[in-house]
Amino acid sequence: MTAFNNQPRVKVKGNYACAKGWENISSQILEVANSKKNQKVIIVETYQGVHIEELIGELQKGLNAERLIYTKQLMKSEENISSMVYPDVTDDRIFGYLTRLNIEDYFDAAKVEEAKEAVAKESNSVLIIGPGAAQLYTGEETLVYADMARWEIQQRMRRHEVDNLGVSNRGSEDWMLLYKQGFFVDWRVCDRFKKKLFDKIDLILDTNLKGSPKMISGEAALKGYAQTVNQPFSVVPFFDPGPWGGQWMKEKCNLDPSAQNYAWCFNCVPEENSLLLEVDGELVELPSINVVFKHPVELMGDAVHARFGDEFPIRFDFLDTMEGGNLSLQVHPLTEYIQEKFGLHYTQDESYYMMDAKKDAIVYLGFKEGVNPEECINDLNRAQQGLEEFDADKHVEVWPVKKHDHVLIPAGTIHCSGKDSMVLEISATPYIFTFKLWDWGRVGLDGKPRPINLKHGENVMKWDRTTEWTKNNLVNAVQEVSQGDGWREERTGLHEREFIETRRHWFTKEVHHKTPFGVEVFCLVEGDQVVVESPTEVFEPFVVNYAEVAVIPANISEYTIRPCGPSQGKECATLKAYVRS
Repeated sequence: MTAFNNQPRVKVKGNYACAKGWENISSQILEVANSKKNQKVIIVETYQGVHIEELIGELQKGLNAERLIYTKQLMKSEENISSMVYPDVTDDRIFGYLTRLNIEDYFDAAKVEEAKEAVAKESNSVLIIGPGAAQLYTGEETLVYADMARWEIQQRMRRHEVDNLGVSNRGSEDWMLLYKQGFFVDWRVCDRFKKKLFDKIDLILDTNLKGSPKMISGEAALKGYAQTVNQPFSVVPFFDPGPWGGQWMKEKCNLDPSAQNYAWCFNCVPEENSLLLEVDGELVELPSINVVFKHPVELMGDAVHARFGDEFPIRFDFLDTMEGGNLSLQVHPLTEYIQEKFGLHYTQDESYYMMDAKKDAIVYLGFKEGVNPEECINDLNRAQQGLEEFDADKHVEVWPVKKHDHVLIPAGTIHCSGKDSMVLEISATPYIFTFKLWDWGRVGLDGKPRPINLKHGENVMKWDRTTEWTKNNLVNAVQEVSQGDGWREERTGLHEREFIETRRHWFTKEVHHKTPFGVEVFCLVEGDQVVVESPTEVFEPFVVNYAEVAVIPANISEYTIRPCGPSQGKECATLKAYVRS
């Protein structure tokens, strides 16, 4: 066992309670309802992806509600909803367009008004539940929010347990179609509505773990979010297998040794990761994006917020190919392409930092000198048709890599990490926009060929990024910036076309950091353990173990990092990222 912490948490200060189990949860809801002016109406707003049948069954029974209004009954027909979302969903298996729809667009306005009038006249107890339920909220009822982490939603989609918003499609043979609709439509719609409700929520319900529901007050959640942006914190890492996955993370991150492999670890993607709040000795799981929505300036800083709004722009994740296989050969869209085709205003620039590598580890990066674009595209097309395998070594440059190398990958650059390496991927956040060009003739874990996006890739590949340019611009562009007693700082990237700056610190003693540019994210890439401390004691010491990722909110203007525990007297290294001014 290593010291890697799979359940980092924010301990909420104050005397707050956590209700566990449906019986206690129902009792707590009724207690709050009895303190309300309109005691008979309880509204349960739900995020897409909750087990709605379980919620309805348990709460209707526990609350002894005499009338139930399920919001799907107030929505437009499924046929109308499918037609409404089609321009954003499209026919593509992977890609759509970020929707501009709102929750109100899903509803039949006449049915909603009729429901409001009926509830106002109702003398018996009423339970209103489902997405959009809070449209009937007047400020006098009890408002419960059943939130859901997106990674758990994806697992439920894979198991065909949940539907997309407003439709009944969980039985779809291809779960990726549900995920795509969630990413481009459902989650955008639910998030827009959620932002309006934060300060109105009486109680927040966590049903991420089936059969183990928990609930805290909205006040406790708000206190937790406020604490989070005033201290270093980590989101809950999520690990996933893949067709090329490796074995490194099993040992280093305390994972199930019997699992086939682990390919990905998403350890700083607030849009998808969870935040654990410790309340009353219990861990309550909520989406970490809530912190971004509620405190964007405090978390990211004025300049970053002005540029990105309430989107967290920096992503850290791991790609494990140790004893595995090559990643797919791929390219990411240029800024103008992602704006035009998908509705995002910035693209997925990225980099590979080598946490570890075997002797013969390589990275495919950039084209070879003299590459023939027409011939390369023709070979990719023939490979996609199954006529022959694509000879990547013929067209794409191969670079040997070792531990602590840093490879920069601005959008438009063809690339792929090879087998037997452990990559810390630092990138901008639009993580779904990977155009696969060649996947080495293999299938996914579901037994189906993974989608190839050759037409998109052909439109964005930069053919002039060949060997010499790549060598001079993208491979180990390390520069020493400064040094002091027991430490030195290096700039490792990213490329000038990318908005993320990365700095590596090697140290045996305390290093002082400031956050003039806004939020910072760092990973301990060498050493067993360090501690993050406040020179003015504005937050409690925060311990970070090897391979863990920590977020330093902009509200923390300065902090120090020093070796501790088994690392005392040894050289450690952190790699941090922030948005350039």
